[in-house]
Formats: sequence, structure tokens, C-alpha cells
Amino acid sequence: MNFLSFFTNPVGISTMLSWILAQLIKVPVEYLRYKRWDWALLLNAGGMPSSHSALMTAVATSIGLNVGWDSPMFALALAIAGIVVYDATGVRRQAGLHAERINQIVRELLHLKKLEEDQVSYLREIIGHTPGEAVAGVFFGTLIALMVQWIMVWR
Repeated sequence: MNFLSFFTNPVGISTMLSWILAQLIKVPVEYLRYKRWDWALLLNAGGMPSSHSALMTAVATSIGLNVGWDSPMFALALAIAGIVVYDATGVRRQAGLHAERINQIVRELLHLKKLEEDQVSYLREIIGHTPGEAVAGVFFGTLIALMVQWIMVWR
């Protein structure tokens, strides 16, 4: 088995393609939503659609299509996908909301001269996803897996 065989594997292709395309799509979606270009979204977590949700849904869908919906591998992939989506909309989203509040407190302390600028480091605020961003990622990952399956296997 060699490394190049990865590029003939529909599960691997679906996985990487869904993640890369979801990350790329975030920049123009951000512009359409907020009228600003945020190139950091190419590498950061957060934004529309959820690339974590897209990646894991593409994995699970592609495994189901290629190995079987009744296989233990599909069950495992589905369980992990569920955990990732739950984490993105739950734990990571709450951490981002907490970061917003902490940064607001820090800004107020700076304004009141209770802190010096060199004492401050701000927290990253967007690290999770809204449920809509996660659902968009799920649909995106499923679509990519189906497209890759059609191009590589069914055609």
C-alpha cells in the first residue's frame, strides 16, 4: 500500500474535500453576511458552515456508502460525528460566549485604568458554531460525500 492510494479512496477524498471546501466557503459567506472579508476564517474554527461537522458527516456518509450502513465502521463514524457536532454547538460555542464576556470585562477594566495594556491578552471569541452553522456543515458534508461517490464509484 502506498500513499498515492489515498487519492483513489472515496472516503479519504470526501473527508479532505469537505473540510477544505467548507473552510474556503467561510470567507465569501462571511462577506455576504457581514460585509467584511475575514481571511483568518481559512484557518480558524467557527463560521458558516461548520467544517468540523462537514468533515465528520462526509466521513460517516462515505463509510456508509462504501462499507455499508450496517457496518461497525459506520456506527463508529456516526457516533464520532454526533460528538463533534454536539461539541461544536455546545461546549465550544459556550467557551466562545464566555470569551466574549471575559474580553468585555477586560476592556472595561482597561477603560477604568484598573489594568495596563501590556497586562492584557484577549481570548479568541469565535471557536464554536450556532446550530444553523452546524446543520449547514452536516448538509455540506453529506453532499460532498454523495458527489465524490457519484464521480468515483457510481459513474
